[in-house]
Amino acid sequence: MAATSSLTWQLLRDLKLSELTDAADGWAAVSRHADSARESVDAEMGGRISKTQEGDSARSAVKRLKRLGENYHYIHTETGLIRGTLDGLATELASPRRRLHNALDEAASCGYTVNSDGSIDYPAGGENTMSGDKIPGGTVMGNNGLISSGNLGLYRDGAGKYDSTMGPGSPVLKSPNPHRAKAQGIADSIAHALREAREIDERYSQALNKLKAGPGLEVNASTWTDAAKDAEAVREAAYNHLGKDIPRDKPPVERKEWWDSLTREQRDEYLAVYPDVIGNLDGIPAGVRDEANRENLQLLIGKLEGQEDEKSRTILTGLRGIDTKLAADSHPPMYLLGIGDDGNGRAIVSYGNPDTAKNVGAYVPGLGTKLDEKFAGGTLQRAQDTALGAMEADKSSTTASIVWLGYDAPQLPVSQLLDNTDVMVRDQAEAGAPAYNEFMAGISATNENSDPHVTAIGHSYGSLTVGQAAQQHGGVPGADDIILVGSPGTGADSARELNVDKGHVFVGAADNDIVTKLPSHDEAKGIATGAAGGGSAGFVLGTGMGGPVGGVIGGTTGAVVGGIAGYMAQDAQTDPSQIWFGTDPAHKDFGATRFKVDDGPTLAEGGVEAHSNYFNPSKDQMSADNIAKIVVGKSDELDLERPR
Repeated sequence: MAATSSLTWQLLRDLKLSELTDAADGWAAVSRHADSARESVDAEMGGRISKTQEGDSARSAVKRLKRLGENYHYIHTETGLIRGTLDGLATELASPRRRLHNALDEAASCGYTVNSDGSIDYPAGGENTMSGDKIPGGTVMGNNGLISSGNLGLYRDGAGKYDSTMGPGSPVLKSPNPHRAKAQGIADSIAHALREAREIDERYSQALNKLKAGPGLEVNASTWTDAAKDAEAVREAAYNHLGKDIPRDKPPVERKEWWDSLTREQRDEYLAVYPDVIGNLDGIPAGVRDEANRENLQLLIGKLEGQEDEKSRTILTGLRGIDTKLAADSHPPMYLLGIGDDGNGRAIVSYGNPDTAKNVGAYVPGLGTKLDEKFAGGTLQRAQDTALGAMEADKSSTTASIVWLGYDAPQLPVSQLLDNTDVMVRDQAEAGAPAYNEFMAGISATNENSDPHVTAIGHSYGSLTVGQAAQQHGGVPGADDIILVGSPGTGADSARELNVDKGHVFVGAADNDIVTKLPSHDEAKGIATGAAGGGSAGFVLGTGMGGPVGGVIGGTTGAVVGGIAGYMAQDAQTDPSQIWFGTDPAHKDFGATRFKVDDGPTLAEGGVEAHSNYFNPSKDQMSADNIAKIVVGKSDELDLERPR
């Protein structure tokens, strides 16, 4: 399409929208072929060689095929954007074109002449009451849309004189010719249609002009950076056509109904233009979200590539780690259900398809978790270990094990927790709870089983997030069981407040896990008071005996001893069932079922390792097995432990 300045009503009148839609269909076919070719290269060719061949030649061939697959991926992305742009252009131009044709038809039926500039000539009409002659005809120019500045349209009487005071709504009627008002309405419609079409044309032309690739293109990081900018431009252009109809504020069940109502062509268009939205929309089927997020993953990598701030670099390492895992074969297969760079990063990964699985477990990680290299290398492994354990626990059933990083967990290393308990607040958990519940409602909406077994799992601070979600009205959607491991408390006084049936809240708490034994707020005050007093006394005594060095050593030792003494003194006066966020889930007063876990190493032996072993079968087989049994609905086979 031409630029705005050259789009005339004649061009709009003669425009064949079918040519635009045909072109869009052609680009759509190219996009589908490229995607199919990429899958063939990656799976059938590269995958087969890597599994059956060894040596330098095989590795070289796989590397070349991977590069070819990336080329096809880029073609798929860019041609999909072109298709979406052309289809959006054709769809949006249909309305002003229809308005123009209606106006031209009305002008023809009245015998009016439409001039090249869009003005309307109308004939003489009516009768002059003084002379009996017909009132002369004239010319009117359509409203240019700037009524607020006084430009109400132009009227020219039979003498050839324009009067800018005339127009729709003018209190002074200088021509009682009955044709004048009708001609003005037609001229306004033509002007309105042309103004709207020019805005649409310019918006989409700018987007299309960005969709260019230079000769000798090499698909690398900078290429995806450019693709990310292309996608953003197309999303902005196509908002009226596509973006505004996405049910962002609807419940997940209505989002699924919306998606199911779309044609294949409409779905392809949304996936091409809005992968970032569709991929993160709870209620959209898992396979669709996975496809969209794999696309969005590359665009996010391109967006963050080259940015120098620490947050971008950190998230970029996490994105690349996930991309590497997705490219490799995994068992069970991975589904990328969410990805983003909000906050400390967002990622939702499932091992197994949560739409077809009979059992679904969704685990919320806790302290220090963010989208970084450790998330891709370690946190994901916990979900995979649970999936593999569930397959062993029930070989006749199917399981999807999910890790849900849809919120910002406190960024405090567990090793520093006792010195920084003041940063452990409920804010992040309270903010994450509604998002977790919406995700779980989406799982319920898309799962194809009549009665899937769903387990909400919270580890560390993530158990507070799950606890807060469970205490909302109706509890965690679809949840049959709740598992809390390494928990600093849920904010609830008892398991009854978590809105699942009695006996369906399960707790794992290693004896050497310091997070499960965090002091209550009152006890923390005792630690602080004791540490301050002990440190001061130790510094004075140490200085007197050993000078400045002795003062430092004495102060440090005194702070530790004083802190312990303060904690013990305060603990003797407080409820032993209370920890940092309320009642200890492992305590008998809470009323949960406590399952056996390994005690883990002490602080002196392994630092805070006891807090991290619950899902790891190589470190704590008993805990991993118990979690897997709960996930597959076999809680009657648990190895139990007496509550505290």
